[in-house]
Amino acid sequence: MNSNAFSRYLKIVSGESVIASSAATVSTLLLELPVWAMFIGWIAFFTRGLNWRSGLVNLSCVLIGLLLGIGAAHALGALNPLFGTYAISVVVVVVTGIALSLARAPVFNNLLGFFLGLVAYFASHLPPSPATLLTLGLAVAIGTAAGFLAHAWQHYINAAAPVR
Repeated sequence: MNSNAFSRYLKIVSGESVIASSAATVSTLLLELPVWAMFIGWIAFFTRGLNWRSGLVNLSCVLIGLLLGIGAAHALGALNPLFGTYAISVVVVVVTGIALSLARAPVFNNLLGFFLGLVAYFASHLPPSPATLLTLGLAVAIGTAAGFLAHAWQHYINAAAPVR
């Protein structure tokens, strides 16, 4: 790696690190949101289509996954008296079937986004409520925006590099 490439690399890493730090600071210190949920949004942005439109589609799929998780929690509560510990088996079959079917939808079809949302909901250990959707959804949205900014920064630095 020559000195110009290394300098460009350092600019990219430094800028992306500042963006990640800023998103983490806003999420945790200002809004009291879970930082790991912010990084779920960051990851979701990079799952496919590195542009703002695709980022919004990816974010929407994570939000759908959060809704699926909240719905699954409600279903577990309702089915537990009927199936006992096997309620989880029934709910996972249904929710996985829904997520896999949604992957065939025309626009909002990011399977990784759906499962990132499901994982985020269950990892949160929060109650299945609109407040939970808002809390996790806002954290994920901040992460998605930060992912977009990080990608835009990398593109800006690489575009400014002299052509040889």
